[in-house]
Amino acid sequence: MALVFQSVILGLLQGGLYALLAAGLTLYFGIMRVVMIAHAGFIVLGAYIAWRFTTITGLDPMLSLVITVPAFFLIGYAMQRFLIARLKPSTLTMMSVLLTFAIAMIIEGLIGLLYSGTQRRIALPYGTDSLNLFGASVPVVQIISFALAAVSLFVLYLVMKKTRFGRALRATIQNPEAAQLVGIDTNRTAGLGFGISLATAAVGGAALSLQATIWPSLHWHWIGPLLAIIVVGGLGSIPGAAIAAVALGLTQVLLEIPMGPTWAQTIFYAALFLTLMVRPHGFFGGRLAQRF
Repeated sequence: MALVFQSVILGLLQGGLYALLAAGLTLYFGIMRVVMIAHAGFIVLGAYIAWRFTTITGLDPMLSLVITVPAFFLIGYAMQRFLIARLKPSTLTMMSVLLTFAIAMIIEGLIGLLYSGTQRRIALPYGTDSLNLFGASVPVVQIISFALAAVSLFVLYLVMKKTRFGRALRATIQNPEAAQLVGIDTNRTAGLGFGISLATAAVGGAALSLQATIWPSLHWHWIGPLLAIIVVGGLGSIPGAAIAAVALGLTQVLLEIPMGPTWAQTIFYAALFLTLMVRPHGFFGGRLAQRF
């Protein structure tokens, strides 16, 4: 029973990290029907920058966010305006797969060129510390990652719900033609939305660097589960992605007890298959999937 309780705690914390990593990915789909294969690549790039920042300065990797968040936002805005926006609408979804796949390969190649394929991990002074929570031993790094994910998602939720830009972005997601009719510059809004989505990859990369070993091709390990999360949660829905991420993260950790880590990972693909069979637009999202 103690093992199950500890697994539940760790599963919830793991789900929080998944939610952060998937939030940006679901916005790409919602904003422009873009299948952003390179999102996980940017997460790994953010993790490498956090690792390199710490090895050079000796400071906490979280401080690297001061550099990476605005940098990733600008890169995302430029990607949308100068690359994605130039794709033909009739072939946007397919061509975005090819384009972002190429970007992912470029990121992987550059990281490998600079730092080789050697696995890296940040040596933190609190890296092995843990807290006792009702009898469960919880690593401090996972608590920090979860807190970072919760704050980031809450801020993203407030931006989407409470700001004028958020309303314009939601209108662009739901009906771009109608948004244009009421005076919204949908191209600029989509660019800013793309930048925000990529900025979440910087935060996710820093959180990932706290608790995981990183290597250049690590992004291929993440892209499948993240795509499963946003499909189960509903394309374009941040709350849906968060709920699906926590549910799948918790289920994965609980399944690791009888099945081991390798087979437990298949829960993402089983959930993806069942969702597409039973509820193709996701369990918590709207009708955005009909646009695909």
